[in-house]
Amino acid sequence: MKNVFLTFVFLCTSFLLAQEGNTMKKVVTPPEKVKLAFEKEYPGKTAVWSEEYVGDDNDEIRYEAKYNVNNTTKALAVYDNLGNMKAYELQIPLSQLPPKAQAYLKKNYAAKAIREIAVVVDYKKITTYEVGIEKDSKFYDIQFDKDGGFNVIVEKN
Repeated sequence: MKNVFLTFVFLCTSFLLAQEGNTMKKVVTPPEKVKLAFEKEYPGKTAVWSEEYVGDDNDEIRYEAKYNVNNTTKALAVYDNLGNMKAYELQIPLSQLPPKAQAYLKKNYAAKAIREIAVVVDYKKITTYEVGIEKDSKFYDIQFDKDGGFNVIVEKN
């Protein structure tokens, strides 16, 4: 009986450790400069912060602030460690995609495959659209330019 109990504890512990290693992003507290930049840009909004390492050698930190614009719309603001905004992503409905992008999606994907739609503005003020699609149990981001022209499909993990 003791061996069964120890085996059970070992399996549970292993499972929990494996799950912990699979977490997407850890919730963090950003530097004061980053928090102040967010509060200035989005007064009264409460964000859940995470960090991500980017760059060729994963040597740059980005702080991501996820927050609710209203009861039905979510947004993401991305900052560097000095508080400079690097990107902004806003959840939008299909009807706000450019007609060209809507036509591409209608032609190539079932409506139920669309999981999320967002408009993205980067630090250079370049606007793109990203549509999350699930197909064959895989998740893809389809990216369109500001006019709705197809750019690329990126497989997500």
